[in-house]
Amino acid sequence: MLKKFLTAILAVTFIFTISSGANVEARSLWSDNQWGMFADKKARDVGDILTIIISESTTQTATKSRSNSKSGSTTLNAGTGIFHFLAAAGASGSDSFTANGSASDTNSFSGQITVTVVEVLPNDNMIVEGTQSIWQNKDEHRITLRGIVRRADVRANNTVLSSRVADATLKFDGKGPLNAKQRQGILTQIFNFLF
Repeated sequence: MLKKFLTAILAVTFIFTISSGANVEARSLWSDNQWGMFADKKARDVGDILTIIISESTTQTATKSRSNSKSGSTTLNAGTGIFHFLAAAGASGSDSFTANGSASDTNSFSGQITVTVVEVLPNDNMIVEGTQSIWQNKDEHRITLRGIVRRADVRANNTVLSSRVADATLKFDGKGPLNAKQRQGILTQIFNFLF
């Protein structure tokens, strides 16, 4: 009895669906515009954010050495005849120059900054830009980063190494009482400019 009842319900539902002319549309399980439960949530569109892991170090060393020397001598014999009053004379001289110099500069910085995709280029590369400000005791320390990131370089955790950012501009600056004390005064700047 139950079997006949279920068969009748299925038959009525099938007939109703066919007679109503309902459009049945097949859709893909994957969508490029929506995040699914297991989607790869890496930045790819304008407005998406990603984290740049900054690990930069530079070392520059220069050594220069120069030397130059010269010497000369002149001898004048005693005069004879009417020039007998000239006594024998001699002169010599030498000059030497030596200079040595060296310079070494090492910089390193590590940290993280989260940036926003501001433009997607036709080749799917992304232009990213972001600023991070940290305030401490009325002093502001600001990090600004701008560059181009390939989508292939974005890792699964939505991070990119700073060494993978093309045309990168990384700027560190700040303002406040402490930063102001580290700048030369106006009179010192004028003096350095003139001399």
